[in-house]
Amino acid sequence: MSAARAAALLACCTLALVSCSGEDAAGQPEAQASAEPHPPCRPTAFENVPLTLCTADPAENRILTALAPGGDTPYRDLSAYAASRPSGAPQVAFAMNGGMFDDDGKPIGYFVEGGERLHSLNRSGGPGNFHMLPNGVFFGTGGKWEVRTTEDFFAHVEKRPEFGTQSGPMLVIDGELHPQIAPDGESLRIRNAVGVDDAGRAQFVISNEPISFGKLARFYRDVLKVKNALFLDGTVSSLWSPETGRLDTGIPIGPLIVVEKRAKARQEKAAS
Repeated sequence: MSAARAAALLACCTLALVSCSGEDAAGQPEAQASAEPHPPCRPTAFENVPLTLCTADPAENRILTALAPGGDTPYRDLSAYAASRPSGAPQVAFAMNGGMFDDDGKPIGYFVEGGERLHSLNRSGGPGNFHMLPNGVFFGTGGKWEVRTTEDFFAHVEKRPEFGTQSGPMLVIDGELHPQIAPDGESLRIRNAVGVDDAGRAQFVISNEPISFGKLARFYRDVLKVKNALFLDGTVSSLWSPETGRLDTGIPIGPLIVVEKRAKARQEKAAS
């Protein structure tokens, strides 16, 4: 466990002194007493597993994908990406690895960066998490973001989005758990995922301790009330959260999902 991840766990344990589970009686992440807005990433918990929940709001954030500087060798590390950000670039709210990749860190499924398709949709079967069908695509243009199964995406999305990344398996499909996922199976890993709620916000979750597919899926379905959620990766799951000082490093990763702060939101916050 990285020092940053350990710090996130300590923060969650501190929160537990106020609420034993980090959730209210209805199972929702507990509201802060302060009138200040939530930071993009904050600790919570589900069934005794500490999590970090990062929320992207279309009114405040822009989402993009990133793979390699100048189309060359993939970053493979959030610290490398952080160091590559040019002076004057929009502030990063948070970034997370997102999408399955090969040994070179390149995507094995659909991947669009800045409107350019770098890999086509992968509808084939095979071994591993990615091929635990149905898998899915997280994608969007402007402030409209979605998670769809791969077959739904293939059948109904005709216009190329500004960003997109394919991963798998789906965790929640139309409000139901993936048919091959047990409610709380024996496979425990550090895992991360994404889903879009009814308000159009992208809800990213990374576990601070090993968690099962089923428990992560039920957190999305039962707590976040997300109807479609997509597993992004496990074991290598990493987060960069500038406001909390967290920057996970370690095992090489592949495609990245980056959430930036919109200029208008930054200006309003500075003026307040």
